[in-house]
Amino acid sequence: MQEIKKRRIVLASVLKPVNDPRMLEKLGPSLAGQYEVHIIGSPGETRFNHSDVILHGLPSFNRLSFKRILAPYYVLRKVLKIKPNLLIVCTHELLIISIVAKFFIRCKTIYDIQENYWRNILHTNTFPFYLKGPIACYVRLKEWLTAPLINYFFLAEAAYEKEFSFFGQRMVVLENKITRSGVTRIERNPARNENIHLLFSGTLAETTGVFTAIDIASGLFSHKPGIRLLIIGYCALPKTLQKIKDKIADKPFIELAGGNAFVPHPKILQAIRSADFGIIAYPPNRSTENSVPTKLYEYLGLQLPVIIVNHAPWLAVCEKYGAAVPFDPEYFNPEETLLALGKVTTPVQPGDDFFWESQNPKLFQSVAKLLSTSAFK
Repeated sequence: MQEIKKRRIVLASVLKPVNDPRMLEKLGPSLAGQYEVHIIGSPGETRFNHSDVILHGLPSFNRLSFKRILAPYYVLRKVLKIKPNLLIVCTHELLIISIVAKFFIRCKTIYDIQENYWRNILHTNTFPFYLKGPIACYVRLKEWLTAPLINYFFLAEAAYEKEFSFFGQRMVVLENKITRSGVTRIERNPARNENIHLLFSGTLAETTGVFTAIDIASGLFSHKPGIRLLIIGYCALPKTLQKIKDKIADKPFIELAGGNAFVPHPKILQAIRSADFGIIAYPPNRSTENSVPTKLYEYLGLQLPVIIVNHAPWLAVCEKYGAAVPFDPEYFNPEETLLALGKVTTPVQPGDDFFWESQNPKLFQSVAKLLSTSAFK
């Protein structure tokens, strides 16, 4: 009997590497059971092995370069060759090519909204101040103009339902929760350790609080020499990376891993397993005020206690599982914080709804329904 050929799905990004956690560890494997999944992204090392997930690395390019401008063209060329039934684009940079692909190969299209680009561009230092407005307007206008031709939308944050509305009712919320794979119960006794290992992971930027984390570790170290801090993640801006290096140059108790290169997600998860406390220190910013940091899911999912900025929505998440030490960025008291750390125990094991897999039914239902209709409906 002839084997029924699986329908093809392509997940595509530009700056995100092929081993991006949302594409490779969450969306990809979830869909791979029923579909042939291809992932297109910038080069990235991975040992991931799945017969139904095929990786396609783009040519290497710098963040600001002519090759970066051509990256969407490379993606389009690969998409036209693969001829997927469904194309999921994970960045606004691929919205136009998704429409082109739709007309040439009559595939369905999904825009996986991982960021509120409007707010990110306006309220971070990624672009010079005189370019922020024009670029933000261009991106949002592109999203509005292409929205009628996009079949469906995934939202990585529940808050996006209120922050913008160009997707109408054609959407489902798939939050960036941690996957169950590799998550085991971890018993920690940080209060009994002579050395306390702190962790700051993820994107390294002023808006994610990396400099606040350095200040926290420095303040605690002045009262307890056993303090250690590991900063692990990717920094997109060379000036910011140099500032980080300058600030920790005379602080041997702080280690930097990654920096100018993407760090494979398994290494970050291993760092979480080895830490005593994670630091979540986002300064007040409109780009992050309504979002739930992915690292909060990762820390609590791996039962890592957190030192967390006093932001009510995030504290509400932590209260369910315990073991959170809040701090006020305007008034940080190292002695009081050390006393609070000494009373911390291992967080409660989260329930099933805390993990990515709890969202699979919504994902499967959305994709199956979409693939059962015409590409232009």
